[in-house]
Amino acid sequence: QVQLVESGGGLVQPGGSLRLSCAASRSIFSIYYMGWYRQAPGNQRELVASITSGGRTNYVDSVKGRFTISRDNAKNTIYLQMNSVKPEDTAVYYCNAVYSFRDFWGQGTQVTVSS
Repeated sequence: QVQLVESGGGLVQPGGSLRLSCAASRSIFSIYYMGWYRQAPGNQRELVASITSGGRTNYVDSVKGRFTISRDNAKNTIYLQMNSVKPEDTAVYYCNAVYSFRDFWGQGTQVTVSS
């Protein structure tokens, strides 16, 4: 079992920055894949960024150059640094971990980009 708790969401102005955190209930050293997803009202949940235990990252095209995913194995936490945010980044952001052939999800954190 892996419990995931997201934090760091909130209201931010266009062009601003925000950092999301996802704390895991167990060591993430052995978790090969972790990622951030988002879901806006009326839309399907989509992958935003992912990172492997080896540090390989992947981003959806719409956030490339603006968002950075990272992981701190010592703190059992992954992060999503969001820079130059846009109104279309508004969504609930979810943390995901794939461990022992199972998907685990956090409860989500709301990010609203508005002036």
